[in-house]
This record gives sequence, C-alpha cells and structure tokens, in this order.
Amino acid sequence: MTEYFEVHARDGAARRGELRLSEPVSTPALVDDIVEDAGSRWHETQEVPDGDESTLTVLPHRALPPGTEQPVEEAFAVDYPDVDFPSAAVVSPGTADDYGADAYVLAGAPGYAGHAEAFVEALLETKEAVPDDTALYLSGVATPANAATLVYAGVDLLDETRARTRGLDGFYLTTDGEEFLEDLDELPCACEACQQSVSEFSRADCAEHNANALRAEMARVRHRISQGRLRDYIEGQARHEAWLTAAFRRLDQQYAYVEERTPVFRRNELLAATDDSIRRPEIQRFADRVTSRYQRRLKGPLVLVPCSARKPYSDSQSHRQFMDAIQYRGHVVSMTSPIGVVPSELETTYPAQHYDSVVTGEWTATEIEFVAAVLERYLERADYDRHIAHVPGEGYREICERVEESLGIEFEYTVEDHPTTTESLGNLAKALQGEESYYKSEREQSIVRAIADYQFGEGAGDEVFGENISTEGRYPKLRVRDADGELLATQVAQYGTLSLTGAGAHAWQESDAPTKTVEIDGFVPSGSVLAPGVIDADASIRPGDEVIFEGPKAFGVGRASCHGRAMVEATRGSAVDVRHCEER
Repeated sequence: MTEYFEVHARDGAARRGELRLSEPVSTPALVDDIVEDAGSRWHETQEVPDGDESTLTVLPHRALPPGTEQPVEEAFAVDYPDVDFPSAAVVSPGTADDYGADAYVLAGAPGYAGHAEAFVEALLETKEAVPDDTALYLSGVATPANAATLVYAGVDLLDETRARTRGLDGFYLTTDGEEFLEDLDELPCACEACQQSVSEFSRADCAEHNANALRAEMARVRHRISQGRLRDYIEGQARHEAWLTAAFRRLDQQYAYVEERTPVFRRNELLAATDDSIRRPEIQRFADRVTSRYQRRLKGPLVLVPCSARKPYSDSQSHRQFMDAIQYRGHVVSMTSPIGVVPSELETTYPAQHYDSVVTGEWTATEIEFVAAVLERYLERADYDRHIAHVPGEGYREICERVEESLGIEFEYTVEDHPTTTESLGNLAKALQGEESYYKSEREQSIVRAIADYQFGEGAGDEVFGENISTEGRYPKLRVRDADGELLATQVAQYGTLSLTGAGAHAWQESDAPTKTVEIDGFVPSGSVLAPGVIDADASIRPGDEVIFEGPKAFGVGRASCHGRAMVEATRGSAVDVRHCEER
C-alpha cells in the first residue's frame, strides 16, 4: 500500500500527482535531487537503509537488462522488505509486482529508449503488474524531445542523467532533437546557461542548458496535463524523432490500455490536426458506441448531410437551411472527419461538439477510409428504407459511393454544385415530399434515449427510462420525468451527457441495462467517495462516467474520478464525486 504517492488528475495515461515527501514534489517530475539509491546487490549484500521522508529511497536491488530470460529473472529476484519511508523497488517487466513500494523503477530503461516496440511492451507489462496508484520511474532516458511522450505513455518520474551526459558529450538538446555543439552559429535559447557567446560556451555549459531545457519541458507537460491537452501537444512533439512517432502510434494500437484511462469527456476543445487524430481513443470510442450502442428511434429516411465548422451543427447557418428544407421529415445524420458519423440526437455529445479540424477542402485517404468504415457499420445497424445524401463532392461523395458498393444500397443525391444553393435545397425538400414529420415530444424523447444508449449501454434508453416518460426544458438542457412526474435525469449541455438524480439512479439499477457500480464500505460519503473506502468497482468504469455507489449504509450516484481498476487499487485520493447520496 502506497503512502507517499497520490494521483490528483489524469489525462489519459498521463497523470498529475504528488510525491508526499517532507517537501512535496509535484509530478511528473525530475527527481535527481530527491532520490537515494541504497545500492546494487550484485556485488555485495546491501543493508536496508533507515530512510527518511525527505527522499525517495531506491531499495537494495538487482537490476536486469532488457531481454533477460524469465528463469534468470526469477533466480535473481529480490525480496523487497516493507518499510515505513518513501521507497522505490527496481523491477523488470517480468518481475514487476506489488511489493508495497511507492514507486517502481524500470530496470534497464536506457535499453528501451530508441526501440518503440520494446518500450511500449515493457511499459504496458510493468504498468499492468504494479498498483495503479504508484509512480513509475525511468532513469537515464529523458531528453527535452522525448519527455512528453514518456509521460503520455504513463511515466511519472524521470531524471536529468541522459540530458546532462549528452551535453558533456557535446550535444545541444532542444525539444525538437539535438545538434553537435560545434555546429551551432548561435545559442537558440534564453536560459541562464546560454547567456554568453557560442565561442565561450563549454560542454559543461551545454550540460546545464540541456538540464534547463528538460526542466522547462517538464513544466510544459505538467501544464498540458492540467489542461487535458497533452495529446494535442504530443501529436506534433512526437514527430521530431522516428522512434517517438513509432512509440506514439504503437500506444494508439494498445486501445485497451489508453481507452481505459481516457475520460469520457473533456472541458477543452479536441484539436484534430493530423491523421493520427483519428486514432485518438475519444474518437474511436465515439465511433464504436455509435455503431454498437446507438439505436435509431425516429422513423423515416436517412438524410446524410455534411458537418459544419460551428458546433453543435444545428446552430450553424448551413444546418438551419438544411432543416428548413427537411422540416423534420427525415432522420439527420452528419458526416465528418475525424468523428465519422453523428446522428442528430448525439450532436452535443462529446466529442461531437468539442472538436476542431483542419479544413483544406480535400479529404486524405485515411479520412475517407475511416469515415466510410464507420458509415458502413452505422447503416448496417440502422436499417433505413431510403438513403438521401445531401452532400457535396470533395470526399463525401466518394465515401457514399464506397458504402453503396459495399452494402448494395443506393443513395438519392440531392446536391447540385453546393449543399446550400437554392436548387440543392429544393431538391432536398422535394425528395422528402410525402414523408411525415416528427412531433417535438418524439424528437426530444429520442434525444434523451439515444444519449442514454450511448452513455450507459445498448438498450439503456428504453430500459432505464421505460415507456412513459416526458421531457421538459429547452434543448440542449432537457429534463426527463417518469409517468409519476419524478425527475430522472437532466441533459448536461456542455458535454451532451445525462446527469441522473437519485430516482434516476434507482431506475438504472432496477433496469436490465448494465450498470456501472462502485461497492463501498460501511460509511455515508460526503462530497466524494475516497479510494480507501472502495471495496470493488466495475472494470468498465471510465473517468467521468456516471456511476452508482452503494454500501451497507449508503446509496447514491455521482461521477467517476478515475477508471474502475484505479478505484480498487488506489489507497489515496477520490474515486467518485458524489451528486446524490441517501442513507440506508
């Protein structure tokens, strides 16, 4: 059980935390000045030191290089003692386990730097084996160029060793790589070490500059995590070294690891500036839920329209023109990169109204392939009788034609030149002649049920709310009441999610829909459920999820502060932000 490390905030696998030493250290951090190594047991027996709360003590260890065979690892494994001071245990991926330490040092870390596949495999294997609420320390690998990617992957502690060593070897480091000191015509930095002419700049000065640049980068990374914007930074930063780009993309391929730790919504805009954005877990999650959980309740033909720069789409001038022609006689679905397809009921649900993309007027091959695949999966499930495509060329038409050929369906194309021309809008209105329009109550109920499907699971919109519900308020702040007038849920306009009341939580628990439940000990929470009080939690819980908590003395509903596994393994910090709690 860790006593000296606590996670305060998460941004995917990256975390803001605190080493609770006598002088607390905010993480991710460089820890050169606070680490004491008790020594290696390879050459002689090392006694366990007394330790103290001013430093993180690396317990006596036997470090093994990458690629060591499992029998050798087991033969030389160290039995780490329980100590009452801040401690770290040295482990390899094959020996990593819960040794009761506050931090774990990955042995042979420099051997993984530069090798993307080996790095990602070693990191994931180690992270899965040690408790979630402990810090991971990689020594001798950090540079200004790779620190952000290391932290993004889940590393909490680094040091200046490699940066200083490279400086003494004559390499001047920046966030975009390194240069030979002899090749510099001037010093492209304003740090204290660089406040001199390049002719007077020594290798010792270079080492000091490298350390300064690394410290500045770590401050930048901590700020990005606090904003929930580290991924945006990484998509550009990881491109400066080939192995970092490869590591970044390999992490995207480890969807289970990254998605588990990624919040279901963020306060900040999601910037989609590259094809790598399509592989973001938030985007992949949205596409998966739309094509596996969402259920179409509004009958009538599909009306496929292009997205708009303004979010939500229905607030844009182009979509208002579309709706004037449609008059609620067709089910509107927007097609967009990098999100895929967005049914109108989910246009406010994160990340559909929270992204900004680079508009060039041309689709990349990756965008066309992804959106076509999502549209195909969506149409296989939605089962429309008619398919109207009110879309321009510029990639949209190619996507539709791909899906036509794959599914054997036929789109009715209504655009002449541009979707908002009078002729095009007239074609759209004409195509919908004879179709019945939806009532307002029908539209609003389909919205809250669709969000419930997306948020809680397939069929939840019907299972949780039942047949006889009513809606009130103005979209996108609808409120849901049952047949007796009891308030069940409120639509949160900022994120396009549902916030359940106590009655709504009971309805969810009593329904056949899968619930996300946190089992707590015998106490009544106030404000939050702290991790030490959690007995068990569903593994499907993600940061930001709506969750039910219950124990011998309390029942309630709130928002998850972290993923389910972290709730169970953590010994400090918050697990659930409580919205409603009732005593039993």
